[in-house]
Order: sequence, then structure tokens, then C-alpha cells
Amino acid sequence: MAVKNLSATELKDRLARGDDLFLLDVREPQEYHYAKIDGSTLIPLQEIPQRIGEINPERNIVVICHHGVRSSQAAHYLAHQGFASIANLAGGIDAWSLACDSSVPRY
Repeated sequence: MAVKNLSATELKDRLARGDDLFLLDVREPQEYHYAKIDGSTLIPLQEIPQRIGEINPERNIVVICHHGVRSSQAAHYLAHQGFASIANLAGGIDAWSLACDSSVPRY
């Protein structure tokens, strides 16, 4: 199963359209509390296998991290577990802050 890369501006457009997206943030709690996209759910990368039941495989899932590396790992893991609609936020929360919402702190 292919994992799509979604740019920050594409994500912003999809959210503005009201697309039903599950925003899965796989960073560490301290990162998430410092900077996040409103409406996202935190499940740190290393907890994904134990907490996979909290993720609805029927939803359109966008995985988020700092720069897009951990989220890519999580997205590919979920795709291998049978999740059909997975996208990785290219550039992560950093790209979101730069391109879409400057109120989100960069780190």
C-alpha cells in the first residue's frame, strides 16, 4: 500500500474544505504540548503498536511529526497493518508553521 505525502498547504486546504481527517501526531508529549495542529491526536511513535486499536482504519489518516521522518515510519507501519488511507505530512509541524500557521511555534 502506498503512503501519500501531503504538503502543509494541501492539508490546510483539505481541513478548510471540511474533509474528515484523523490527524495523528506521533511526536513526544513535550513536543506536542509545545506546538500542535488543532484537532490532532497524540500517540507517540513507539506507542503505535500497543495503541493501534485507538486508530479507526476507516478514517482518512494524516500522520504528523516534527519534520516528516517519524510520521513516515508510522504511516508505512499503519499501511502494512492494512490501513488504506494514510498520508504523511511532508515537512511535519515545521512546514505547517512556515506555510500555514505562524502562531504554531517552531523548534
